[in-house]
Amino acid sequence: MPYMSGGRLLQVNVSDGGVPKRPVEAARITVGGVEGDRQRAETVHGGPHRAVSILGIEAIRRVAAEGHPIGPGTTGENLTIEGFDVSALPVGTRMTIGEQLVLEISRPTNPCRTIRHSFADLRFGRLSIKAHPTDSRMYARVLHEGTIRPGDRIRLGPPTGKDAERFLVAHRLDDAERASSLALWHAAAAAGYAVDILDDGELGVAAAPDLPGPLFNIALGFAQLPNLIARAVDHFGAHRLTGWIWTDIAPWTDAMLDSTAVYAGASIAALDIADTDEAGLAVRELGRDEVGQWAEVVAQAAEFSPPLAVAWSALEPYLAVAAHMHRFVAEVDGRAVGTGAVHLHHGVGWLRAGTVLPEYRGRGIQRALIRTRIDHARRLGCDLVGASADEGGPSARNLDRLGFGVAAVRGRYRVEPIT
Repeated sequence: MPYMSGGRLLQVNVSDGGVPKRPVEAARITVGGVEGDRQRAETVHGGPHRAVSILGIEAIRRVAAEGHPIGPGTTGENLTIEGFDVSALPVGTRMTIGEQLVLEISRPTNPCRTIRHSFADLRFGRLSIKAHPTDSRMYARVLHEGTIRPGDRIRLGPPTGKDAERFLVAHRLDDAERASSLALWHAAAAAGYAVDILDDGELGVAAAPDLPGPLFNIALGFAQLPNLIARAVDHFGAHRLTGWIWTDIAPWTDAMLDSTAVYAGASIAALDIADTDEAGLAVRELGRDEVGQWAEVVAQAAEFSPPLAVAWSALEPYLAVAAHMHRFVAEVDGRAVGTGAVHLHHGVGWLRAGTVLPEYRGRGIQRALIRTRIDHARRLGCDLVGASADEGGPSARNLDRLGFGVAAVRGRYRVEPIT
């Protein structure tokens, strides 16, 4: 493989959790991270897509020149390198360090308050890639494991394929779905239902004994952090109920796979969905005080069980006022026949609750609901829109026809209650 110019490894840093990380003479790097290193906040650091954190000495020197007490390892990077600005590399760039280790840049490392003492004014945002594009730490996944030492040569290779970009899009979609689901779960709790919610970093898990089924007993975020799946199992086990985990690989041998879904995403700028020609159709956003018909159509079209249909009606008033949640209704000659919602999160419009009454399907109403929500997300500043749909099902085919691409495939694995 041809290599671009690179640099060298200046320092390898580990800790038993927290910062600073201290230099070591050598370390083995595996898909799980740096051996001998531990993450104290493991729901926002670590995992296979954030196995290694990297920062350049040039960036450290620039920040230190401003009077900040920063140094190698003080902001928690595992590898301190020299010779190039790692945050200027495109996602997907491959780095060969020494003779064996091959890394792939996966995404920027978001600065957090843990590293605030590396800055005279405690403003850890100094390492934000948005504010200072050349001075950010970067995460990398491990493509080939190996042992490395300070002084090892670093060779850079250009991105290959689209896998790295898909991982980045999938992460944004995972995060958006988690935020959207949290809004739904909190609405159910506000309506008086017992919903035990785990909201920790990139993980979201709900357990609702009175609302059986995957809508309110689901674990999200574990495709990014499969090493923490035991947290979801323990959460469901504490309530002795059946739960489901969304992840991209079987969480254990002979895990029970209930269904498979595609996570579809598309750049909003690239989408141009034609209007439907259904006579008398109007799609509009509902006001926050307009509740009742939306939940009724969702429950009827999705064929919810009576307990779930009642719960959906009870939670709608709280969902209607949830921040960043926007509900839409499709009406034919004034009758509500379809629904949809879009939840906005960090530039992503997550589509959910899109459904049409059976007798009105096949008329382009779903397409009109999707187009209206995409336009709404565009006006509010989103650059990406996404949704999940059963693999091979009509919704997945619709998304494909509309220009969405598959960002990831997720399996929904059942966790049975402990007896």
